[in-house]
Amino acid sequence: MELVGWMCLSILVLCVLKVAHSSIICYWVSPRRIQKIMEKQGVRGPKPRFLVGNILDTASLLSKSTANDCRSIHHDIVSRLLPHYILWSKTYGKRFIFWNGVEPRMCLTETELIKELLSKYSSLSGKSWLQQQGSKHFIGRGLLMANGDDWYHQRHIVAPAFMGDKLKSYAGYMVDCTKQMLTSLENAIANGQTEFEIGDYMTRLTADIISRTEFDTNYEKGKQIFHLLTVLQNLCARSTRHLWFPGSRFFPSKYNREIKSLKSEVERLLMEIIQSRKDCVEIGRSSSHGNDLLGMLLNEMQKKKSGNGFSLNLQVIMDECKTFFFAGHDTTALLLTWTMMLLATNPPWQHKIRAQLKQLCNGSPLCVEHLSKLTQLNMVINESLRLYPPASLLPRMAFEDIKLGDLLIPKGLSIWIPVLAIHHSQEIWGKDANEFNPNRFASKSYAAGRHFMPFAAGPRNCVGQGFALMEAKIILAMLISKFSFTISPNYRHAPLVVLTMKPKYGVQILLKPLSDL
Repeated sequence: MELVGWMCLSILVLCVLKVAHSSIICYWVSPRRIQKIMEKQGVRGPKPRFLVGNILDTASLLSKSTANDCRSIHHDIVSRLLPHYILWSKTYGKRFIFWNGVEPRMCLTETELIKELLSKYSSLSGKSWLQQQGSKHFIGRGLLMANGDDWYHQRHIVAPAFMGDKLKSYAGYMVDCTKQMLTSLENAIANGQTEFEIGDYMTRLTADIISRTEFDTNYEKGKQIFHLLTVLQNLCARSTRHLWFPGSRFFPSKYNREIKSLKSEVERLLMEIIQSRKDCVEIGRSSSHGNDLLGMLLNEMQKKKSGNGFSLNLQVIMDECKTFFFAGHDTTALLLTWTMMLLATNPPWQHKIRAQLKQLCNGSPLCVEHLSKLTQLNMVINESLRLYPPASLLPRMAFEDIKLGDLLIPKGLSIWIPVLAIHHSQEIWGKDANEFNPNRFASKSYAAGRHFMPFAAGPRNCVGQGFALMEAKIILAMLISKFSFTISPNYRHAPLVVLTMKPKYGVQILLKPLSDL
C-alpha cells in the first residue's frame, strides 16, 4: 500500500511539473521569444504588464473615448472605437506589437501584406487559442473558430448551403418574413406611431429569417435560441477580462457559472431539435433529415466520416448551428441598421434607389433576378459596409514561421488587422474617407484596389456573404418601396463595439408610407 501511495504521489508531482513547464513555455518563454524576433526587425510597442499585457491600457482608452456620445452625426469614428490604434500607430508606426494578456499581437495595416497573409498563408494562419477560449461557450469550434483540416472539412460541408440555386431558394423566406415586418410597421403607423427604433425590427427580422433557414419548422424554438445566444454574445465580449492568468476560466465565479448555464440551455434546445429530426428518420417518417442547414449537417453526419478522418459529431453540429445563428443574423441586422441610418440622413439616395426599383420592377413584385441590377442600392450597401463594418477587426495567428513581405512572422504571433481603420484611411480612400459617398463604388474594380474587406478575404472569407447581401438587398428594396424615412431628432450617434459594431441606443427613424406623400 505504501508503494502504491508513493507511485500515486510521484505521478501527481510529474503531472504538476508538466503543467508548470507547459505554462511557463506558453505564458512566458514563447511570447518573449516572439517579442525579441519582432524587436530585431524594428517592430515595437507599448510595454506589457505581467499577465494582463495591455488589456488595462486598451480598456482605459476605450472607456474615455466612448464615455460621451458624438456631438453630431458624423462618420469619423476610428478615434472613438480604436483609440489604442490611433495612439500606438502614432508612437510606434504602422507596425506595432501590443499584448492581449499573454498573447502578443502585431497590428498590420499595409494592404499588400494583408492580401498576402489572407490568400497565400490562409492554411498556415487562423484563430488563436485565446480567441477560441473567448468564444468557447458562445459559438464553440464552428466554422468561424475552426483551424487547419477541421476548418477545411467544415467549410467543404457547409459551403453548398450558400451557393447557386440553394442560395436563391432562401429568397422566399426573406420576402415572406419582410412582408410580415412591413405589415407590422404599417399597423403601427395606422395606430398613430411615427418613430421607430429600426434596429429592433432588423434584429427580429434577420433572426426570423435565419431561424427558418436553419431550422425550418422549428422556428419558435429557433427564436428562443437566438435570445439566449444574444445574451451569451454580450457576456463573451467581456471574456478577455477573465483570461488574465492560467486557469482563470475554470474558476467557479458568477461570470463563469452564468456563461456555462446559458450554453447548456442553448445546447439543450438544439438537441431537442436534432433529436426530433433523427427520430423522424429512424422510425421511417422521413428519408432525409431535411433540406435546411441543420438537415444538411445531419445528413452528412449519417455518412459517419468525411475525408482524412474528420468526424462530424453532434457537438460540431451544435457549434455550427450557433455559429450561423450568430453570423447569419447579428452582422446582417447591423448592416441593415447602419444602412438605414445612412439613408435616413441622406434622403436623396432613397429617391435614387426608389426610382431604379420602379424602372426595373415596373409594378411587378421584386424577384432575385432584379437584385444584381439594383446598382444604386449596391453602392449604398458597400458604402455602409465601408463606414460601419460590423466586424471592425480581423484577427489571425501564424501557426508556422512565415515570410510576409520584408517581415519574418514567427509561429505563435497573432496579427491584428484593424478593418475599420483601413476602411477610413484617407491614404487609401481619399480626403473624403469619412464622408458618405456611395458614388465611390460606381466602378466595380474600385473596392478591390483599396482592400475593401467587410467579409474578410481569401479562402477564409465569410462563407455566408452571398446570403447576407441577398438578404440585405431584398429587405431594403422592399422597405424603400413602401416608406420614406428621415432620422429622428431623438437619435443619438454613439457607435460602440460588443464583438460587432453596434449603435449604443439603437437607430430611431421617422417613417411615412409613400401612399401618404
